[in-house]
Amino acid sequence: MQKDLVLEWRQKYALNGMLLYVGSVVFICYLSFGMRPNILVPPVWNALLWIILLFVSVNAIAKSFMQENRGRLLYFYSIVSPQGIILAKIIYNTLLMLLLAIICFVFYGFVLGNPVEDVPMFLLSILLGAVGFSTSLTMISSIASKAANSSTLMAILSFPVIVPMLLMLIKMSKNAMDGLDRSASLDELLTLLAINMIVVTVSYILFPYLWRS
Repeated sequence: MQKDLVLEWRQKYALNGMLLYVGSVVFICYLSFGMRPNILVPPVWNALLWIILLFVSVNAIAKSFMQENRGRLLYFYSIVSPQGIILAKIIYNTLLMLLLAIICFVFYGFVLGNPVEDVPMFLLSILLGAVGFSTSLTMISSIASKAANSSTLMAILSFPVIVPMLLMLIKMSKNAMDGLDRSASLDELLTLLAINMIVVTVSYILFPYLWRS
């Protein structure tokens, strides 16, 4: 984690690139809808936000293992456990994704209006989305990095994993936007928590076999 934080602080390529992407997409949406806030109906507002967050997560997390050269991976192999590597990557990517998601939500709501009635519940859905995207895409990134065409494989492998999670996140956040009772989102909340726990557990168990290859 310290290595990734130091590299990010020195280079700032990923963070600055993602902030530029978020700002550009939100501004394009603002121009496309007549430069007026609060013009989007809630379902469209919600869908656009999650589309932006999805592409931000893929671009921010895809580099987790793809940026590591073989010499550095061999060095890591000799000094740390594979469980430490995958957990550190997941925690770092979760923090990075959560930071980007909060910035995106604040800027998006400021430019296009904020129709969310239950803000704490909506922020909880963003938190679960950040954790879910990070855990799933980190493991997929480690698998794709072993292949020749890693970027294409990353997109192919991530699609069936992310789509069900994205559907539940959209439903949960839509309930928060409508101000529904929080018990209406209980099924989605428990399912997302279970998926996140399963992905972390599977990554912890299976990554050592991938690491040795």
